[in-house]
Amino acid sequence: MSDATTINVPSMGLIVLVAVSGSGKSTFARAHFKPTEVVSSDHCRALVSDDETDQSATADAFDVLHYIAGTRLRRGLLTVVDATNVQQSARAELVKLAKSHDVLVDAIVLDVPLSVAIARNEQRPERNFGRHVVERQHRDLQRSMRRLRKEGFRRVHVVGESDVAGVEIVRERPWNDLRHVHGPFDIIGDVHGCAGELRSLLATLGWRIEFDGDRPVGAHHPEGRKAVFVGDLVDRGPDTPGVLRLVMGMVAAGTALCVAGNHEVKLVRALKGANVNPTHGLAESLAQLEGETEEFRSEALAFMDSLIAHYVLDDGRLVVAHAGLKEAYHGRSSGRVRAFALYGDTSGETDEYGLPVRYPWAQEYRGRAMVVHGHTPVPEAEWINNTICLDTGAVFGGSLTALRYPERELVAVPAEDEWYEPVRPLRTTAEDRLPATLRIDDVAGTRWLDTGAGRVKIPEENAAAALEVMSRFAVDPRWLIYLPPTMSPVATATADGYLEHPEQAFDEYARWGATRVVCEEKHMGSRAIAVIAKDADAAHRRFGVGDGSSGVVHTR
Repeated sequence: MSDATTINVPSMGLIVLVAVSGSGKSTFARAHFKPTEVVSSDHCRALVSDDETDQSATADAFDVLHYIAGTRLRRGLLTVVDATNVQQSARAELVKLAKSHDVLVDAIVLDVPLSVAIARNEQRPERNFGRHVVERQHRDLQRSMRRLRKEGFRRVHVVGESDVAGVEIVRERPWNDLRHVHGPFDIIGDVHGCAGELRSLLATLGWRIEFDGDRPVGAHHPEGRKAVFVGDLVDRGPDTPGVLRLVMGMVAAGTALCVAGNHEVKLVRALKGANVNPTHGLAESLAQLEGETEEFRSEALAFMDSLIAHYVLDDGRLVVAHAGLKEAYHGRSSGRVRAFALYGDTSGETDEYGLPVRYPWAQEYRGRAMVVHGHTPVPEAEWINNTICLDTGAVFGGSLTALRYPERELVAVPAEDEWYEPVRPLRTTAEDRLPATLRIDDVAGTRWLDTGAGRVKIPEENAAAALEVMSRFAVDPRWLIYLPPTMSPVATATADGYLEHPEQAFDEYARWGATRVVCEEKHMGSRAIAVIAKDADAAHRRFGVGDGSSGVVHTR
């Protein structure tokens, strides 16, 4: 517990006020938090009964309180619960609520002398519950203060009566919240000890590598770009220490960020003396680190142990996590969020190769943020629902890949060798796709589409009409990668006998801002679009169709 008058609270999370009636907790909440951030049990009691003192409405009031608080937490908003919360059962419900939304929960205790609380209650005739009620609350509070940290609160701040007036609330940005960092970024896939390939990729991307003697110890980009590593720097490859030394130098200099990978987590446990199975390249990393100084091993351990599981960047438009992250977990803090970011959406089972079975979470992803990750090696990087995996198996003889953001440009260098034999053949993202089921919520309702010509609104009624036509007449929607546009016609000609006249047409194009017009002979009728794959297997990999066809021809 802290007794300081400066109280640090999470900018996104749950704050539980703990105090007896008459302690001034509502006054404290109004002084330090926005009215919209405070959810008061008295106000909720009034909402359901028109009387904030009606104790018979307490159960309904707390149902409303929990609903409002839960909704705010789901939306990522700081929420302060203004209630006595002196009983462990009441606090347990709030801790459970915070955990269900994967946010941090702090407690602020107002430790006011019993005599002061009784005197204040006696001055409020409409709220005077009796001396015995305040005494009971005070006993509950004193018993609770000894065990608050054990109940799941991250921090417990105790404020005495003499300190209340001088309290300053400081809002802390979560460690994973780098929305104020805008890049541009070079996001680099799983390196796995391939130091040579990392240097080649950085050089290809235009980075200038810095050396200490003949050892790379850092790098910077002349255009001010920032590198972001998706984790799994270590294991399997020939030079884990070399990779760590270079990346550690870049992170220390502020030219790079790095999230934790599952291989770093396991290596940290091994270096701390835990009994771990030295498989999947861990033995190689431990042997290579044995050749380094104790100072370097300590620095490498501290670096890997400090890595964050995921970052939210560029005003929330970019999320980087080793194994990816579903939208509900973006910017959140909990054990299950960290586990998802490190290991993916696992089923708890293993496949025939002894590797974890993972659910293809990216197929269900519909989030606004681009999610860039690694973890599961694929032959080549492929976009799936605004997510992309950059682990292209460099250590297995594939390539080391980077994504230039926001350009969405992929840059790769081939592996120098097959440094480690894969346990399982590399599979494309398409091969791991579930049988295609079209989702109605992808097209139903009012939609907004971002296009090269700006944002386009599709009203619900137009979406419904299009869905009706396509469901009856269109080819399999997975083939519809291109629909030819219709050129907007010019105004009807004023000259008799002409639908359109060239002179008026050119004048209208000029008014639209067109400086060049290409004229072609027009043939009546619709154009046909042919989408052709190499063969049925290629069609299945690219489009997810499984009917044996290798192409389709359709008209607009």
